[in-house]
Amino acid sequence: MRGNAADLYEQDFVRWTEQQSSALREAAGVGTNLPLDWENLAEEIESLGASQRRELRSRIGGILEHLLKLEHSPAKDPRRGWIESTANHRSEIELLLNDSPSLRADVARIIAEQAPKVARRTIRMLRLYGEDVSNLELPNYTEEQVLGDWFPGEVVPLAVSGERDEPE
Repeated sequence: MRGNAADLYEQDFVRWTEQQSSALREAAGVGTNLPLDWENLAEEIESLGASQRRELRSRIGGILEHLLKLEHSPAKDPRRGWIESTANHRSEIELLLNDSPSLRADVARIIAEQAPKVARRTIRMLRLYGEDVSNLELPNYTEEQVLGDWFPGEVVPLAVSGERDEPE
């Protein structure tokens, strides 16, 4: 069992936290004379996996916000920052999914859950800057658009490709 748990820890951290918290609760139910706070230990380990899910949700929300702004805002100055932020979120999500492949099953649900919330927040922010948001619709971005290299419209993601304009 120890080898399997150690392997799972390396292969999928979130699954490991789920398995270990369950095993701790089971051990507490069987009874032992070890002076351990079984339930709180299980909750703490479980919270490590929940933290990974919260990070995934937050990063997807950041991507959705910046894709919406890139698609609907005429503002020029912040665009590079939105592109770079989107690229950074995507890179961090890639690391999260490498550490915990089981999180990939949550991505589509999180996108669907976050899209309306992010759209409302983004609309409020764009209005604060006097931008016309009357044509802004609820985004229907796919998982591939959110996690991949896609950007709306004519955006040239220099920050993503690493290409820079070289002086002639």
